[in-house]
Amino acid sequence: MLNLNITAASHVGCVRTNNEDMLLVGDSFVRNSRTHALVSTNDTDRYMIALADGMGGHNSGEVASSDVLHNLQYFFSDIPAGLKPGDFNETIFEWGESINNIIDSKGHADPKYRDMGTTLVAMAYYAGEFYWMNCGDSRLYRLHDGKLMQLTTDHSLSNLLGSPKHSNVITNCIGGGCKTSYIDLVQCSTDVLAGDTFMLCSDGLTDMVEDSLIEKMLIEGYDATSLCEAAEDAGGLDNVSVIIIQVE
Repeated sequence: MLNLNITAASHVGCVRTNNEDMLLVGDSFVRNSRTHALVSTNDTDRYMIALADGMGGHNSGEVASSDVLHNLQYFFSDIPAGLKPGDFNETIFEWGESINNIIDSKGHADPKYRDMGTTLVAMAYYAGEFYWMNCGDSRLYRLHDGKLMQLTTDHSLSNLLGSPKHSNVITNCIGGGCKTSYIDLVQCSTDVLAGDTFMLCSDGLTDMVEDSLIEKMLIEGYDATSLCEAAEDAGGLDNVSVIIIQVE
């Protein structure tokens, strides 16, 4: 049995007037606020933790991130119990294709939503197994034995070109005119160990705060709100959202 101590926060930042990020922690949706949850794997057969960074201009990105997370929460809660990892993977891949079509269709039906899209990074507990999933350039990190490591791969132009400087031009997302959207999905149960800390974040954090400082803050036990505030102290040029999962 493992206990998950989760803090989550989503801030608009210091420059933008609209927050297009949204977080999902269990059944709670977070935007311009924060939440805290204590979860025992002994008490539930499933739990979803996810972050979406919307794009597409004023309101559109906000709609995309909200639509995707609300759809994911409903879909995940409705998955039959006890699927094997291979069947679970196939189910998530099918959901990814479906939600991409839904977001794309909404843009065709209403011009104000045209080409809206969102990233998605998530960590899920289901049927005794942990999984992470990623679409876009929001990130999942693991702090293990005092070392911070990025688990996800950015689906971005900078990563494709091998550039060390992050570019906000992404090559894969949900919606956003992406016809071949895909989700990286990894079963990671053996990597979820007592004493580890996992962090999901939008690029509003990592573009403003170096990984070395994030590592130091996580080692010292800072919560999600403190990480968001660090990004704002550094300029807060974008919306910033963080989820921290301490495994106990």
